[in-house]
Amino acid sequence: MEEQKVGLQSRVHATISALESGNDARTVKCDSSCDKLCSICKVHKPLRAKHCHDCNKCVLKFDHHCHWLGTCVGYMNHRRFWWFVFCEIPLCFWTFVLYCTAFTEGKNSYTWLYNALVVCLLVFLALCLLFLAALIVFHSYLILTNQTTYEVIRRGRLYYMRNVPHNVKPFSKGYVRNVANFCCGTRSFYYLEEVPSDDILSARASSSFLQALYFNCC
Repeated sequence: MEEQKVGLQSRVHATISALESGNDARTVKCDSSCDKLCSICKVHKPLRAKHCHDCNKCVLKFDHHCHWLGTCVGYMNHRRFWWFVFCEIPLCFWTFVLYCTAFTEGKNSYTWLYNALVVCLLVFLALCLLFLAALIVFHSYLILTNQTTYEVIRRGRLYYMRNVPHNVKPFSKGYVRNVANFCCGTRSFYYLEEVPSDDILSARASSSFLQALYFNCC
């Protein structure tokens, strides 16, 4: 088992090196010892990786493809994506405050058409602010529980999640460790994650709330 893990680890590192160096990932050689092989990129995919058809490449710890940024969010840039959304919230809020101040101070000096456009803009900014707030809360929850958007949405269809109880987060190492790994973990090394054994999953699923909190958070 350890030899297989080390072998797969070296192949994944070869794939990451090929992707980061700008080389075509299809040139990475594969053997028949690993059954998780991308049929398009021809590279070995570790657990939680997925091929993105929009970017036409495999992404480690795939979260989602962001059309807003025009790229995939995954292991290498999920931390920067969270900070980007976080910084957008005060920016959107400050813009909303400025427009509200300008509208209340000079609403009698402009035409009704101008005032209507400002009101529409304020409504749009309010909706954007709500969306950003919901997005940052959702991704903070994903970070706390070590999950991805793709796993939450497609949980019942992923082969490694089908037998996992719905109330169990199989990759969670505890809130503190999850946040520490996300915020301070290096991105030059990828740790191959594994789904816990059936006994551990069953114990977590049948536990009380406090016990489940212990399993997931400590």
